[in-house]
Amino acid sequence: MRQEFQSRPARDDALDLLPLDAPFAPFALSVSEQPQVSLIIPIHGKLAYTLACLRSLQRHGAQAAFEVIVVDDASPDDSAARLAQVGGLRLLCNPGNLGFVDSCNAGAAAARGEFLLFLNNDTQLTAGWLDALLRCFADHADCGIAGSRLVYPDGRLQEAGALVFADGSCWNTGRFEPRQAAAFRWRREVDYVSGAALLIRQETFRRIGGFDRRYAPAYYEDVDLAFAVRQLGLRAYYEPASTVIHCEGISAGTDLERGMKRHQRPNQAKFVDKWTAELAAQPPVGTPIGQAIRWRRRGRVLVVDAMTPEPARDSGSLRLCAILGLLDEQGWSTAFLPDDGRASPAEIDALGALGCEVLCKPEVADLPQWLRQQGHELHAVILCRHTVAGQYAAAVRRHAPQARLIFDTVDLHFLREGRAAELGGSAALARQSEAARRSELALIEQADVSLVVSPHEQDLLAQLLPQARVELLSNIHTVHGCQRPHGQRRDLVFIGGHGHPPNSDALRWIATEILPRLRDALPDIRVHVLGDMSDAARRELAVPGMELHGRVADLAPWLDACLASLAPLRFGAGVKGKINMAMSHGVPVIATPIAVEGMRLTDGRDVLVASDVAGFVDAVLLLQRNEALWQQLSAGGQDNVRQHFSPAAAAATLHRVLD
Repeated sequence: MRQEFQSRPARDDALDLLPLDAPFAPFALSVSEQPQVSLIIPIHGKLAYTLACLRSLQRHGAQAAFEVIVVDDASPDDSAARLAQVGGLRLLCNPGNLGFVDSCNAGAAAARGEFLLFLNNDTQLTAGWLDALLRCFADHADCGIAGSRLVYPDGRLQEAGALVFADGSCWNTGRFEPRQAAAFRWRREVDYVSGAALLIRQETFRRIGGFDRRYAPAYYEDVDLAFAVRQLGLRAYYEPASTVIHCEGISAGTDLERGMKRHQRPNQAKFVDKWTAELAAQPPVGTPIGQAIRWRRRGRVLVVDAMTPEPARDSGSLRLCAILGLLDEQGWSTAFLPDDGRASPAEIDALGALGCEVLCKPEVADLPQWLRQQGHELHAVILCRHTVAGQYAAAVRRHAPQARLIFDTVDLHFLREGRAAELGGSAALARQSEAARRSELALIEQADVSLVVSPHEQDLLAQLLPQARVELLSNIHTVHGCQRPHGQRRDLVFIGGHGHPPNSDALRWIATEILPRLRDALPDIRVHVLGDMSDAARRELAVPGMELHGRVADLAPWLDACLASLAPLRFGAGVKGKINMAMSHGVPVIATPIAVEGMRLTDGRDVLVASDVAGFVDAVLLLQRNEALWQQLSAGGQDNVRQHFSPAAAAATLHRVLD
């Protein structure tokens, strides 16, 4: 009520809407004769809206090939004459006013694309809207329907997917909320999506028989379609990365007693009659919206880490994002909370694509407050790193006593810090290591389950805390394969940001000792460093042959071109993502014994192990001269990733921990 009576502009300038009163001039759409997608736009008058919709399509287009079919349902204005002047448009004219259902079915019958996109004419499109819907199908084999995030011209959210209750009544999720709220920016299964912007495979649409004519001329046909898709074992998904502006009510009005809207109540009764058995499994009327949204999920899992993961930043982020994706695949409703409260729009969208809701400022002030309100809904809480878990484990036990408490060590900090103290002879680091040891062991005792990334750490904890349940959930990588042969490769690569102490020490060792000795033997060789780098570090590491690229969005161009990857780590703990990543691309790795600890690698079979400068130089020279060995290590590294660091291995651990 407050939002309805609040004064606001009729349009949000940030949406960059096209005007409705622009003088008409002929224009053309960039369409394809071999479309992947057929856009079907039924119209009945309202020419100004149709033209604005088509001009927005002309402006934004799509990477995917598409065609545009407008079905003129006996428009009372000069729509047909004007639209005949739009190049690339396929115009179908109904012999009489058939209504929305029959117009959509007629457009589908004429379509040539693999996909059908039903689009209201009172919409305007935004950049990437269609390609995002197609990505939803690419990411989910069970996707039967994908629908856009619909927003009003004034900028408010109109629909983030829709719910169906047991009596057949419906609710547009997120209606009137801020469109950029993180709570509505995660991809998820929904009961149905509005026919205002709905993507479905043509083959699926034909199997179902199209929109059911019992709902002609309109209303409940999109709800019925989603239930029919579910009957085939497929799902309807809301795709927040696809934004469509919808002038709701322009095409059909809003009065339930007149016009097209008068069919809404009778068609609800028809829908209930057709789907009585299925509706019994829907949320009862009065179910809280938050609970109804997650009705078909197995339960709710909260994950907390120090900051929002960014896969291009570090190995831990890559692993955590993979875990969030696996949790979604296993049917859990996941939420992620960064302890620092910060998440950029891009980070929110990236986790949203994994089916994960982000709880961050300003919507969520802090974790204890959120737990007091919603802790009773949680099946499990995963607290990452002892610095985070130490703050919140007690609050989880207090406000979510039914939830399984899982402590993800990420790596054993006390082990890494102890080795750093020993290498540097630092008493301060030794004290820090001992404090971390007490904290981590106390949390492992308190947690229901603790996660480690290496068998070495699992064995160590079995000795220190034999009564604790400790599961192995290591790094998670997809094997990308070797893209170039030995003869087309040169130079070396180091993956990792300078801010991580084991990396900064390794880079200093490369710059001061390893690389100068290498260049004595191979004067032109370079080491490409890929990772965050401060200005001070750049100055320190500015030596001949050291190429400091900073963080890169895609590692593949370097990994596909380099001869080998270096991992000269002299202390650390856990499993090294830099090694996994290189091996997943078929790049042989030269590493220290500490670097390969717990990775189940064998020197000479799937890795080369070097303990000193001479060992690294000899290994590089050997790989350059011995193509057979290079190929053996390339294949062996890929096999190691498949066997020990695959999504399947991680999924099995999550099943054991959560089921």
